[in-house]
This record gives sequence, structure tokens and C-alpha cells, in this order.
Amino acid sequence: MIKLRLKRFGKKKEASFRIVACNSTSRRDGRPLQELGFYNPRTKETRLDTEALRTRLTQGAQPTDVVRTLLEKGGLLEKTERPSIAIGKAKLEKEKLAKAKTKDEENDNSKVESEGNEAES
Repeated sequence: MIKLRLKRFGKKKEASFRIVACNSTSRRDGRPLQELGFYNPRTKETRLDTEALRTRLTQGAQPTDVVRTLLEKGGLLEKTERPSIAIGKAKLEKEKLAKAKTKDEENDNSKVESEGNEAES
């Protein structure tokens, strides 16, 4: 299977990446089938060979997560919400609801206690 992935190059601690098409079993910095673009995370510079990328995608190449986000930003792929992101959002909503319920219960308890103290006086 062909993967679209990032190939690291550049100085130590100053990495840049090439977007390449390679066999899924090959090494990260191994010899690619084709170079399809460039990405510099420090300057956010991205260059994409759109024709070559489209042909590789139509051939069935699978992009990695990072390459997928770069292609979405470049307009080559439609933005899709991944299941992991949806699950994370659902968890956050549940936590917010649980916190809101506990705050409401605490507020109700404090109101009842303050009313009880006023009635005793």
C-alpha cells in the first residue's frame, strides 16, 4: 500500500519535511517513490504539487494524519471530523455537564442552609 507521509530533513533541531509517496513498509527516511511537496513547521511554509498529489490519491494512496491536515489546509481534501476528535468532544461535554450539575447542587445546598439559619434566628 502506498502512503503519503513526511520525510524529515534539515539540521538538528531545525527539521523540515518533504511530503513523499512511499511504500507503507519502507523506512521514514527511505527512498520514496515520488516527492510531492514540502512543509516547514517553524515558518508554516507549505508547497504542494497538486497534480501529483491528486493522481496519487486517486490511485488509492493513504495520507498520514499530519499529511491529511496539510492537504485539508491546501484544499485538496475535504475536512472530515475524525472519530477520535468526536469522542474527545463528547467527553468534554459530559465533563462540563457533570461540573455544572455539581455546582447547581452545591448552590442549592448552600441556599437551603442559609434559609435554615435565617429561620432559626
